[in-house]
Amino acid sequence: MEDSNAEAKEEVATFDAKAFEAALKAQVKAAGGTAAFYQKHDVIKELAKVTFQALLDAEMEEHLGYEKNDRDRKETTNARNGRGKKRVRGDFGEVEIETPRDREGSYAPQLIKKRERSVGKFSDKVVSLYARGLTTREIEEHLKEMYDIEVSPQFITRATELLQTEITEWQNRPLDPVYPIVYVDGLFVSVRSGNNAGAVTKKCIYIVLGVSVDGVQDVLGLWVQESEGARFWLKVFNDLKARGLQDILILCGDGLKSLPDAVETVYPKTDIQLCVVHQIRSATKFVSYKDRRAFCGDMRLIYTAPTVEAAELALEDFDKKWGSRYPMSIASWRNNWSRLTTFFKYPVELRKIVYTTNAIESLNARLRKNTSNRKVFPHDDAVIKILFLNVRNFSTKWTKRQGWDIVMNQLSMMFGERLAQEVIGNV
Repeated sequence: MEDSNAEAKEEVATFDAKAFEAALKAQVKAAGGTAAFYQKHDVIKELAKVTFQALLDAEMEEHLGYEKNDRDRKETTNARNGRGKKRVRGDFGEVEIETPRDREGSYAPQLIKKRERSVGKFSDKVVSLYARGLTTREIEEHLKEMYDIEVSPQFITRATELLQTEITEWQNRPLDPVYPIVYVDGLFVSVRSGNNAGAVTKKCIYIVLGVSVDGVQDVLGLWVQESEGARFWLKVFNDLKARGLQDILILCGDGLKSLPDAVETVYPKTDIQLCVVHQIRSATKFVSYKDRRAFCGDMRLIYTAPTVEAAELALEDFDKKWGSRYPMSIASWRNNWSRLTTFFKYPVELRKIVYTTNAIESLNARLRKNTSNRKVFPHDDAVIKILFLNVRNFSTKWTKRQGWDIVMNQLSMMFGERLAQEVIGNV
């Protein structure tokens, strides 16, 4: 008997699609057929409005404990107290609904909460458009075109401002104790000056990308800075250490000023490898176009040499051939030689990963693509917001680096005393 009652209750609770279908067909027939019905009604909007209204009224009934005008079942001093009008946006467009109110003010709508103006994933669509670099005006135009909805700049701002707490938590989240490889690079953007609304400042967003012991990339943080220096980099690495990052085995950068000194101060055992690709660009910057192909071919013998000793011989030959014509190019190699050749002490499988910052440059290229629409950002927080959204989207697709097991075995042999046994056990 109890089972049959349970089944009956379950049947009542199930949405009666057939009854709904029959009622809708009756409405269509009463309107004179589908053509007349479509002409008179925006079907999707009206369905949304009726559904929201019915569910809000049901919420109020549950809150008070009795249906409207059913005073015999009333067991509370609270009562209905009119309705408040509210415009709600969603994929269906925009509709006006009436939110019921109670005298005691204790009713809190669940379907469409107080001060909430969008339902479903409409706000997510605004955030997605923002992440793609669209300006506020462009987002307004897009929503008007796609959904026939007019939204205010304030609505777009509120939709994106909800991210601020998430960004703060992300920037301060705990990190792994060890990242075998960390890349550092920068991305330049234009930001309006806070003191002068018409002034625009070129700023660099410095990105720190780590590769975990599991071989998965992770952006460790974003920092906005007008100019770099020892104090700035010291703060970056002290921040990372405060968040739990105790050791970096190899750090790869592109010759940023004061970076090596700051790394060695906070992480004295870290090997620093300057990006060879950046060095090639720097060395060829003032090389004549007609010499460039031969120049780069000879220079390639330096960084593809099998050993550091062979690389030194290749540099000497390179100097003899090109030194008199391009002395600054040769000097750029000699001045940074010790940090350009760190990778030679690693196995071949590891060299390919650390002598270039391609991993972070690939990320920057995608970030640059989605920020190119924004000629000027209003402030630093707007820059961080759009970059965070992109990093969040990209990181969901990151997987273990190909061939990482071989690399990790090499690293464990070279840095075994610094890779704790419990960390290695995660690989």
